Amino acid sequence: MDALAGLLDGPRARGAFLLRTVLDPPWSLRIQDRAPLTVVALVRGDGWVVLGSGDPVRLRAGDVAVLRGPDPYTLADDPATPVQAVVHPGGISTTPEGAALCERWDLGVRTWGGDPNGSVVLLSGTYQLDGEVSRRLLSVLPPLLVVPESDLPLVPLLAGEVAKDEPGQEAVLDRLLDLVLISALRSWFCRPEAGAPGWYRAHGDPVVGRALRLLHADPARPWTVASLATAAGVSRAALARRFTGLVGEPPMAYLTDWRLTLAADLLREPSATLAAVARQVGYSTPFALSAAFKRVRGMSPSAHRTREEPGA
Repeated sequence: MDALAGLLDGPRARGAFLLRTVLDPPWSLRIQDRAPLTVVALVRGDGWVVLGSGDPVRLRAGDVAVLRGPDPYTLADDPATPVQAVVHPGGISTTPEGAALCERWDLGVRTWGGDPNGSVVLLSGTYQLDGEVSRRLLSVLPPLLVVPESDLPLVPLLAGEVAKDEPGQEAVLDRLLDLVLISALRSWFCRPEAGAPGWYRAHGDPVVGRALRLLHADPARPWTVASLATAAGVSRAALARRFTGLVGEPPMAYLTDWRLTLAADLLREPSATLAAVARQVGYSTPFALSAAFKRVRGMSPSAHRTREEPGA
């Protein structure tokens, strides 16, 4: 597993809310569902994304927008078009005045909109991300990024599958949505203006990239800078210098953060014991994990687990 794959392992759709919307101009949708991450693909027609007080961003057929929540945003044929529908948490939709729209705009399987023959078709998929690994990814994304059609040939395939109602269709759609998201992020991070994080840029380095893959593949191994350098085929000093220069922190600091990130995610599982989690992420005893967790994150594993429990 490489560094990007490790971070992308968090946003894996499981019964993701995926919807096909069909509209005819003028149209304007206010999205305030507070989803941490949303993928919007414009299948047909043109539109705009308006995020906060920023400048509107144009979308053309085939483009994919990735939006980092939970702030609201607007999708419209024109930024000046008055809002016609508001999407709330739980997929509930209303008029701006609060009248229910779900049944009125129901157009069949996973399809919704104001005109069944509309000239605009867009797909939207939302992820409910609540794991620490996912938060690491979200922290490096801008509020809005747009990837052009030429970089994403998967959109037509997703569009063709979304309205089908066949056995196993939910799993098919989840995986396709994941592929669209991962393709969009990979394309975005390769752009100079993206300001890709150090761990992503370092992945392309023959030495540091190998070291990162080793750490992500086996975080529980009792790594030292010396053993990691040997596995990467360089001297200890060369690895430490190169790793720190590209990633922005020393190898063992990176490993500690990655181990505790994984631990924070694993601790959310009700059946996971502190001892089992410690073994999985490379700590010899529950006490060692607890001490490191509290030192770096400012709270004990039990306090973290209580905070993450529903209703806590």
